Amino acid sequence: MTHKTASQLVAEAKAGIDNLTPDQVQAELAKGAVLVDVRDAGERAGGVIPGSLHAARGMLEFYADPASPLHKPGLDPNRRVILHCASGGRSALSAMTLRQLGYTDVAHLDGGFKAWVAAGKPVGKA
Repeated sequence: MTHKTASQLVAEAKAGIDNLTPDQVQAELAKGAVLVDVRDAGERAGGVIPGSLHAARGMLEFYADPASPLHKPGLDPNRRVILHCASGGRSALSAMTLRQLGYTDVAHLDGGFKAWVAAGKPVGKA
């Protein structure tokens, strides 16, 4: 069995999903897409993207599965779901996870929250 590095897993995930710019994410949010922040709670102290739904990556499968007692209603397999983390690695992996759970229209913010801030997009408080 050949082992892969974390970087290889992220690269494979990015190759199979939509990698969106901050401008593209902002446009999709205006059209009703759901934005999911998969960062840990402590990371959110530095700011959040307004309107984002928090679902830490460690609990994502439970929050995203409609059959789970922990399901978050904002996570709907039939809606456009865009994920973000700090810099884009965890969100790319999370997008692939959602695909495995039956989500068909998933993407991520390439460059994550850092790219959002660098682009001058609005930031709120957690």
